Amino acid sequence: MEKTTTDLDAVATVGLDLAKHVFQVHAVDATGRVLVTRALRRKDVQAFFERLSPCLVGMEACGSAHHWARQLMSLGHHVRMMPPAYVKAYVRRQKNDAADAAAICEAVARPSMRFVPVRSIENQAALMHHKVRELLVAQRTQLLNALRSHLAEIGIIAAQGPNNARALALLVVEGNDMIPAVVRSALLPVVRRLNELDAEIVESDRAILALARADDTARRLMTVPGIGPVTASALAASIQDISAFSGPREFAAFLGLTPRQSSSGGKERLGRVSKMGNRYLRKLLVVGAHAVLFHRRRCSDALRSWADRLMETKPFKLVAVATANKLARIAFALMRDEAHYAGAPA
Repeated sequence: MEKTTTDLDAVATVGLDLAKHVFQVHAVDATGRVLVTRALRRKDVQAFFERLSPCLVGMEACGSAHHWARQLMSLGHHVRMMPPAYVKAYVRRQKNDAADAAAICEAVARPSMRFVPVRSIENQAALMHHKVRELLVAQRTQLLNALRSHLAEIGIIAAQGPNNARALALLVVEGNDMIPAVVRSALLPVVRRLNELDAEIVESDRAILALARADDTARRLMTVPGIGPVTASALAASIQDISAFSGPREFAAFLGLTPRQSSSGGKERLGRVSKMGNRYLRKLLVVGAHAVLFHRRRCSDALRSWADRLMETKPFKLVAVATANKLARIAFALMRDEAHYAGAPA
């Protein structure tokens, strides 16, 4: 049921439920009395907030949230974004747009709530480079797998690994007695698209390398073994305010690299890593940890020496995740202290 008051100057807090076309607002005054509950078409959102005096606006950190946060901040409002999972606890009974807006309005005023910083367009553009690269790499993997499966249908297989799959692509291009002409003509578009994706990924890597070299934080992170331009740029762009974390363990937990807890009655029960938080950063750190382990005998810095000792008693995958956790903690220290990696070999 919609409710609107003419005294919009009394509005102190607004919960805004974002959507593509129809938005929902829930506004209260300083005492918590509900003043406005109504739906807004997309074209009416800005005009509505222009009528309000500067106030606190809460919204979930979802698609288009950063755009609307920047828009409302330009009108003088104080905008706070929250993870949707943290808002869910404030939804009463049935879920609908009005209930979501009311929950957002309630949650944004909680002193214990954790907020998501608003990103600039430049920061979002840097992250888009990473998202596009990840998409291109996934498409390339899909095509390589398709090439393998199609050629397996005529009895041609290759060993595991992308290089061996590319050998199959070369057979298609150059022609082979084992590949009938009708099969070759069917698979040539796949091979051509593979070549196009390779070129686009190279361009994406160059753009990310330029971003990393231009960023002081990324350059410091690249001094750590296992952290290259892609990981360093992603960390620098994703983590805008390292002071938001109380310490290195909380940062590792934010990346999902700490054990999941199920403790009760004073008895601590730890399981596998939680895999919560930023999935992309976690993946990059685990891949970097694999590189550290593969090349650990070539250098004798503190990180590789620690990993080498751990490998004597633990399985490879477990050590890889533990090393990724260590990389996250080192990255936190470098970003917090604005320092370089002290264990770098001379």
